[in-house]
Amino acid sequence: MFSIGQLSTRTGVKVPTIRYYEEIGLLPAPERTGGNQRRYGVEGLQRLGFVKHARDLGFSIEAITKLLELQDHPDCTCAEAGDLAQAQLLAVQSKIARLNRLQAELQRLVAGCHGDGTTGECYVMASLADHDLCLDEH
Repeated sequence: MFSIGQLSTRTGVKVPTIRYYEEIGLLPAPERTGGNQRRYGVEGLQRLGFVKHARDLGFSIEAITKLLELQDHPDCTCAEAGDLAQAQLLAVQSKIARLNRLQAELQRLVAGCHGDGTTGECYVMASLADHDLCLDEH
């Protein structure tokens, strides 16, 4: 059995986050000692590890809830899990595309500023003040 602190240390999930996950139902309520301290078994450790890994991959709480429901029913088809992973992949690809546009625009701003003038004639300042000077929507 693990205390909440031990669970936190083993998974890298902060104690308040563990409590929050219990509160919203991602983790079942743990057993309690006579002194009302939480005690988690290996199952709790594994479930929290699953949740943390899913969060690290950017899955939403809602998606993780569905994935945990699927995990609790190992005989079900994995199509829904695949669909959730596909949706997350598309979301990440969209964010990457947006970040690439931001990077290109910032590179253009930096290249346009030579640092030898005043802020009144600075290309960076002018570009930030007038979105029409940007090459792309970002």
